[in-house]
Order: sequence, then structure tokens, then C-alpha cells
Amino acid sequence: MTRFVVTALFVAAALLPLQAQAQGGYRSSVRPLSPSLRMQLQRGYWHAGCPASLSELRLLTVSHWGFDGSRHTGQLVVNRSVAVPLQSVFRGLYGLHWPIRHMELSDMYGPASGRPKDNDISGSFHCRQAVPSPCTGGTQSGHWSNHAHGLAIDLNPRENPYVGCGISHDPSTRGFMDRVPLRRGMVTPAVVAAFRSIGWGWGGAWSGNTKDYMHFSYNGH
Repeated sequence: MTRFVVTALFVAAALLPLQAQAQGGYRSSVRPLSPSLRMQLQRGYWHAGCPASLSELRLLTVSHWGFDGSRHTGQLVVNRSVAVPLQSVFRGLYGLHWPIRHMELSDMYGPASGRPKDNDISGSFHCRQAVPSPCTGGTQSGHWSNHAHGLAIDLNPRENPYVGCGISHDPSTRGFMDRVPLRRGMVTPAVVAAFRSIGWGWGGAWSGNTKDYMHFSYNGH
């Protein structure tokens, strides 16, 4: 067998995983923040003193299914330390055909007038404090959220509300406070398992009266 044939076979074998990925339709990438995205984040989402610098953040682009049954491209700003593992998580969600309603940068960081009216926006990085439990009320907890580090993701917040003591910060989510039966867009055990595969925990598994069903993070908090 000639060296050319051996080389050709080796290259073909190496391309098989890429071909399988292409056939499945899933695409993902991780890139540094562009200058324009950096400027966009500085309009209320990042400022000097935030626990994550802009250089620590990455733009994660993934394929996902929408509520319309079609393929979409979504984007999140996440910490560079978790960007690559999250590519595999979203590959798993794509394989499940689990729908995500809104996950574009303009949904999360664009002008308020142009955001989806249902506010069912999935996102990650936001330099802010953790939101207190609905049990206690208020808007400030006094400590950084994992979102301020780019180490947490909220998915379909309308279908997966933040609840405590029978109360939600968003009254429109009341219909989803009852988690049985599971309906379209609600977090399922398979979705939890996809995040658990990279060591992330789910806010729906918190003990006590407070549950954050939309929330996944690197340390479970």
C-alpha cells in the first residue's frame, strides 16, 4: 500500500467524527468577545469591578431546537473555563430535541424595546448580585451571582421559574410552578443529566422551599 493511500485512509478516518457531527446538524464554536460585543456588554451588563473580566469571557455559539420545531442558532456569553464543556452539553440538548425559545445576544443584551415580549430569554453572563428567594423578597442579596462570573445558565425562565414558598418573582409563570406533568420546554431529567455530565448542578434540586428551575451552574448554587 502506497504512502499516499495510507495517508488518505488516515485523513478519511480522522474526518469521520466531523462528518457525523455535520450529519446530525449540530454546530458549535467558542470565540473571544468581539470589540462590538464588549461595548454592548458595557451598556449595563459589565462594569469595572465585576468578578469576571471581559478577557475571561467567551462567545459560545450552538445549534438548538426552537418551540417552532426548527433548528436555530443560539449564543451565550460564558466564562472561558466552561465554554468547551458547555459545547457538549448543548450537543446533548440538541440530540434530545429539547426546545429553547429565545437565546440570541439581542434577546439578552439588546435594547429593551426589541426584546421578546414574553421575556422567555435564556442567558448566561450578567454582572449582578444573586436574586434573593421569593420567600424573603427584595432584589439584592449582597453577594455575586454565578452569572456574574459567566458560570451559570438560565434556560426557558417562563417554563422553569424561580419559586419559593409558593411565590414567583414573575406572576406569568404561575402555570409552571406545578412541575407535574412536564410540558414542552420544562427541564427534564435528561436535561439535568446533560449538565451533570460536566459536573454542573441544577437549581431545581435545591433543598428547602426555594427552587430555581431555570438555573444551572458550575457549583450548583
